[in-house]
Amino acid sequence: MSDPTDFPEPTLVSVNGVELEVFEAGRENAGKPIVLCHGWPEHAFSWRHQVPALAAAGYHVIVPNQRGYGNSSRPTGVADYDIEHLSGDLVALLDHYGYEDATFVGHDWGAFVVWGLTLLHPSRVNGVVALSLPYQERGETPWIESMEAVLGPDFYFVHFNRQPGVADAVLDEHAAQFLRNLFRKNEPPKPPQPGMAMIDLARAGTPLGEPVMSDGELAVFVSAFESTGFTSSINWYRNLDRNWRLLADVDPVVRQPALMIYGDRDAVLRAERLTEFVPNVEITSLDCGHWIQQEMPDETNQAILKWLDQRADGARLGR
Repeated sequence: MSDPTDFPEPTLVSVNGVELEVFEAGRENAGKPIVLCHGWPEHAFSWRHQVPALAAAGYHVIVPNQRGYGNSSRPTGVADYDIEHLSGDLVALLDHYGYEDATFVGHDWGAFVVWGLTLLHPSRVNGVVALSLPYQERGETPWIESMEAVLGPDFYFVHFNRQPGVADAVLDEHAAQFLRNLFRKNEPPKPPQPGMAMIDLARAGTPLGEPVMSDGELAVFVSAFESTGFTSSINWYRNLDRNWRLLADVDPVVRQPALMIYGDRDAVLRAERLTEFVPNVEITSLDCGHWIQQEMPDETNQAILKWLDQRADGARLGR
């Protein structure tokens, strides 16, 4: 477990019409940028175990709270959280630091954004590391429409879209309890339950399994969401079908080197055709659930650093 006071102090950076709260380490390693993109409902602090390891390995580590999170801007328009805006923030962040490109690491929703960034702005990405969420095939049907047909109206992605504001209010009312109940590991298996999973989780009095983090670490997340509420972060979900349309005309193949890290006990499905869309991908798995870099931080660091070292060795040898 780590002490929240050890995390770098943030700065507010103006980019792409918003301000992002950005945490940095390894500025002395200018020229080797790596950008870490958090998921939902998380915070830049979710990378607390990776930041010092990557900085010590010679990287300039840049960790934004993406729009809608922490002390970053929270625009009111739902469409302000589509993939064009989210990837545009990261491009503008590179411009701010004077970088043509960088390696991008994303977990959960952050991985979706990094995959989208790579499709929309391929020249700005020199490598991709995705945790939990693999590349998502676009398919012939918009994503929410497809999920609704298969998983029903109570599936939380669908519910967020079809009943805007309902889940937001429940999560806001029970922010500390929801986050305590969500950030768990080694949960006992249970059959699917009726109802909306995130609302049920927010109202559950007793958490299952074991905590992913210490009370002090969890307090960072709780404080952030008690301040911001959940709507701005849930608005990312409300753009999935819009993103499906925005990605209609781009080349769907990611040609950059990529590392895909799965959790063996993660509920997120693996991509059966990942190598068709990401031909230069290396795939690895860790014995953990969804919160990969927080559940198994040392193993996550080893996997990322090994992959980065192999790429650096290949570059030196001209491969």
